[in-house]
Amino acid sequence: MPTPPDAAAAAERLTATPAGVRLGPLALVPNGAARNFVLQMKAGRFHGFVVRRGDAVHGYVDRCPHMGLPLAQELDGYLTPNRALIACSWHAALFRVEDGACVGGPCAGARLTPWPVAVVDGAIVTAGHG
Repeated sequence: MPTPPDAAAAAERLTATPAGVRLGPLALVPNGAARNFVLQMKAGRFHGFVVRRGDAVHGYVDRCPHMGLPLAQELDGYLTPNRALIACSWHAALFRVEDGACVGGPCAGARLTPWPVAVVDGAIVTAGHG
């Protein structure tokens, strides 16, 4: 098994982005799949991912609430094989796509940190909180 990334380095990652950042066309994330996004900003790097369900997108900060590690060990590998849930590849925590709630594994009762995203004019863009 690969060595987990340094937790201190993961803790220095940003947990939010400004609204209105264009991530790309909706087609960039295939229906039923997930895609990683890394945004370089003045304060540092933001690591997040987007899951697409039809014309809807759900975004989360790429950090498991269990140990603070990025969820995927392989690029864009955020979903279970049947694509029904988000999975942490380190310790098998499972999360609902719709709200990021942990439904299995070592972080019961926790949830992923939302990363507000939306589809505007056929493009995935960051949205404001709330």
